[in-house]
Amino acid sequence: MTELDSNRPIVIAHRGASGYVPEHTLMAKGIAHAMEADYLEQDVVASKDGVPIVLHDIQIDTVTDVAKKFPDSSRGDGRFYAIDFTLEQLRSLRVFERFDHRTGKAVFPDRYPTGEGDFRIVTLKEEIQFIQNLNRSTGREAGIYPEIKRPAWHREQAVDLSRATLDVIAAAGYTEKEHRCFVQCFDADEVRRIRHEWGYRGRLIQLLAEGRDEESGTDYEYWKTRAGLTELAKVADGIGPSLGDIVDWSEELTLQVGQLTAMAHQAKLLVHPWTCRSDALPERCPSSAALLSACFESAGIDGIFADQPDIAVRYLRSAGC
Repeated sequence: MTELDSNRPIVIAHRGASGYVPEHTLMAKGIAHAMEADYLEQDVVASKDGVPIVLHDIQIDTVTDVAKKFPDSSRGDGRFYAIDFTLEQLRSLRVFERFDHRTGKAVFPDRYPTGEGDFRIVTLKEEIQFIQNLNRSTGREAGIYPEIKRPAWHREQAVDLSRATLDVIAAAGYTEKEHRCFVQCFDADEVRRIRHEWGYRGRLIQLLAEGRDEESGTDYEYWKTRAGLTELAKVADGIGPSLGDIVDWSEELTLQVGQLTAMAHQAKLLVHPWTCRSDALPERCPSSAALLSACFESAGIDGIFADQPDIAVRYLRSAGC
């Protein structure tokens, strides 16, 4: 496995080139690779037979035709869950651009037409193999960036998703900090478990949201403090906060730079915020270029998740990175 070759800022293709084709499809990952994203993200959930598959949510009725193909397989809340379907059943579904499962309307109406195309669900193993084959055929190595989705919920369903995910990435050769892989999770207890219980030696990212997560008990506000970041640095290699924790624009359109990046760097943690979307910029942000400049130059982040990775790649090149 090729080692890291620099400390320059990186671009992480958020669910692949999800701004152009349906998220987490091999097409999205192939396009992102061609756009020269440094890392390609994999959100990981489990099938009924315990296979790690690449999907953003534990529910699959916002990105597939499951409601039409298996109409009697929803749970009591009316939703359809990946873990209730075997891998064979999941493979039979078509993957679409993300839509509202109640209305059928596209979340991003100007993106790839929802309901069109012949895109399919893939396993984590298959996707990693696809990326590694592209690395070989192109001579340019993109890394992987798997997120373990809702591990506490998966354990309630009798699946240890972290163990299953770590087994797949280890078999693919991603085991050390020098390898092109970051493992990320919102669950702080799970991040510690991955490091200590499973002995994972690769790079770990603690994802940060707002408030406190009831399912995992993670207090995100604590982990954004100096004390929390200092404690976190004993386990993780970086944080993945929202863009709102990094930069913001006032009503007077004045850029506001938060202190989180500086505090994280003082604790020797990397900062990879989510998510740059050229078609859904933060409120009052004037442009993608303004957002990227604010993040990389004013705040000093180390990498960014982007739905349109080519825009971020071009920006960093123009900035000499």
